[in-house]
Amino acid sequence: MPDRLTPHFWKRAPFIRIIIPVIAGILIQSIAALSISALLAFLGFIAVLSSSFYLVSFSAKYTFRWVPGVAINFALIIVGAIMVYKQDISHNKNWIGNYSNDTNALLVTLNEPLIEKAKTYKAEATIEAVNIRGEWKDVAGEMLVYFSKDNIPKLNYGSQVIFYKPLQRIKNAGNPGGFDYEKYNAFKGVFHQLFLKFNEYRVVNTNNGNGLKEWLFGVRFWVIQKLQQYISGEKEAGVAEALLIGYRDDLDKDLVQAYSNTGVVHIIAISGLHLGMIYMVVVWLMKPFRRTKWIRWVKPVIILTVLWVFTLLAGGVPSILRSAVMFSFIVLGETLNRKSSIYNTLAASAFVMLFINPYYLFDIGFLLSYAAVVSIIAFQKSIYNWIYLKNKLLDILWKLTSVTLAAQVLTVPIILNAFHQFPTMFIFTNIVVVPLSSIILFAELLLIICSSIPVMAHFIGFVTNTMLAVMNGFIERVNALPFAVYGGIQNSLAETILLYIFILGISYWLLSKTKPALFVALAAMFVLVAIDGIVNFLNRQQKKIIVYNVQQHTAIDFIAGKEYAFFGDSALVRDAYLNNFNLKPSRTLHGVHIADNLEDLFVTNPFIQFKGKRLLVIDKYYKFQSAIKIPVDVIVVSHNPTLYIANLAAVFDCKRYVFDASNSAWKIRQWKKDCDRLHLRNYSTLDSGAYVMDL
Repeated sequence: MPDRLTPHFWKRAPFIRIIIPVIAGILIQSIAALSISALLAFLGFIAVLSSSFYLVSFSAKYTFRWVPGVAINFALIIVGAIMVYKQDISHNKNWIGNYSNDTNALLVTLNEPLIEKAKTYKAEATIEAVNIRGEWKDVAGEMLVYFSKDNIPKLNYGSQVIFYKPLQRIKNAGNPGGFDYEKYNAFKGVFHQLFLKFNEYRVVNTNNGNGLKEWLFGVRFWVIQKLQQYISGEKEAGVAEALLIGYRDDLDKDLVQAYSNTGVVHIIAISGLHLGMIYMVVVWLMKPFRRTKWIRWVKPVIILTVLWVFTLLAGGVPSILRSAVMFSFIVLGETLNRKSSIYNTLAASAFVMLFINPYYLFDIGFLLSYAAVVSIIAFQKSIYNWIYLKNKLLDILWKLTSVTLAAQVLTVPIILNAFHQFPTMFIFTNIVVVPLSSIILFAELLLIICSSIPVMAHFIGFVTNTMLAVMNGFIERVNALPFAVYGGIQNSLAETILLYIFILGISYWLLSKTKPALFVALAAMFVLVAIDGIVNFLNRQQKKIIVYNVQQHTAIDFIAGKEYAFFGDSALVRDAYLNNFNLKPSRTLHGVHIADNLEDLFVTNPFIQFKGKRLLVIDKYYKFQSAIKIPVDVIVVSHNPTLYIANLAAVFDCKRYVFDASNSAWKIRQWKKDCDRLHLRNYSTLDSGAYVMDL
């Protein structure tokens, strides 16, 4: 732990005292969304209060000596809140969301080269102007644009496009426990999206790109070309691109899941690990010159040059830029003030990053990078000292293991909260993969340097491809083990905070033998266990039917207690990616596992009986006839069957019609109109997210 949190430590780390209230302000504004007038009023009140303090008597100043400190902290909280307010583009009066664009033309500029998807090309774009009654007006805003693959013209970074189609707001699928895609994009200032066919847009004969960004994209494209040219395996080339420059679009989805399950996904998510490797190698290479006089000033220049050249080589992606800023602060901190605390340096770099974009606080990569670095600094030495080994090779292996263990201490709560699983084999996989990936990283750099010499490049590419194949094969074999990952973890924000309190309390107690720290840790664990027990009890009582919102698929879960049964398309069961993205989060949220034979569930196609409720699932043409109306609780319509709502209403006494996302949007709109005309309750998962029926 940092200097055991003594008063001396706080003096050496003033930025920690600054960043804590700033973070509090960012969190408060993100939740409460206060107006700028309210924030400025609070700031003015604090300024008046602080000024008044210096007008009172000396004895009053002594009695209320805590007031300036409290005022400064509240001012920093408001500064954090104002940072969030200014970052939110929806507060800009020229934001595109403030304009009705049903019939207006829009001019947009592509912010990146097109990214190929299964059926479309995708790019992020800046909305430059909107045409209102024949006049162009400058606007602000970002959007996602998808182009159909039919006869697409040449589009690249900086290309400008005009279209006349209304924008669509980005929204979540609405499945329980699902990824908040809407918030994820909102934090990047992206609120709208649009799909364009070939005849729905026109390419303008201008380019509005930035020269530096264009050069960076060009470098990235050149690097990708060279890697694909000399690394033959498709999976291997995808990992090579991700490892060197953070380009993830060519990664195999199943392989990414395997890396995640085995605890080494950070290898293919370019981050502080990559810069850390390069930083350590450069420092090691300069070690022989440590006694020379000029090294103090030349060393940081060389290190910073190498780090930023690699950052530019990686295309300047946000994750590597954040890491570059962090390491730059560390290098400068060591150079300018050797007595400064490393924690103060890290806090200063984090403050700068949050000042640039306060929404980084909600970025998993940002949190994991800082948590890992702080964790290694705080705990690695103590963990390494647990075991003394005389053998140098074993000692190096133990040192690497101690770094891996130390990094996990403060990252585990974030991993459990974000990914809902824990890789049980992370120590074993990291010991093998981290050194191997380091060698591969430098082999790739050597490949790029030697790419103009085909004979050398082919040889280096063959060796690199072989190492990548070995690494991928190792990860896939470990992932195949039945105990490789412990999943189904559902930690809320409150549970994550309690887990941090427990970890920090136990750590402080072990290092300082302070009993109050142990009591705090045990109290946090007691509350954590109590919450988990309550959630487990509630899960055992649950009875639900969930009709999911999965594009082009039917998916229904029947939940009773801690078990579920699935009814729907077999493709969802076979496709691990679709299952993990659409269905697994809900099952993790509800704490359920698949049942061999779910009680009270009876399927007689097209009818399903569950816990006293009757469902009718219509996924093809049926000719229903009955002298009397048949009572049905829910009719689920899927896969675009030929039907008429009026005919169904004549046969069934149905409480609600549910149209899932396997149907065409235009058919759903027509069915909903028919239901509204007949005063029938209806629900579209495509429009409103999953339909959840509590029994």
